[in-house]
Amino acid sequence: MQYTQRLKDLREDRDLTLEELSKDLGMPREQYRRYEVGINEVKATFIIKICKYYNVSADYLLGFTNNYNELPKK
Repeated sequence: MQYTQRLKDLREDRDLTLEELSKDLGMPREQYRRYEVGINEVKATFIIKICKYYNVSADYLLGFTNNYNELPKK
């Protein structure tokens, strides 16, 4: 699965709109939309931010695994 689809699925599974999510992440709606549809490639800082927001591993977000793993507790 492409990470773009995973981004969309995670957002929709939580019934979030693009506006709500981009506000929560502190970024413009259009910037997030471009990540979600694959116009802009994601940066490592965004991957970290979105993994923390959804509490998922980067492996899951990037499609290396279909196992929904939460981030390890510190």
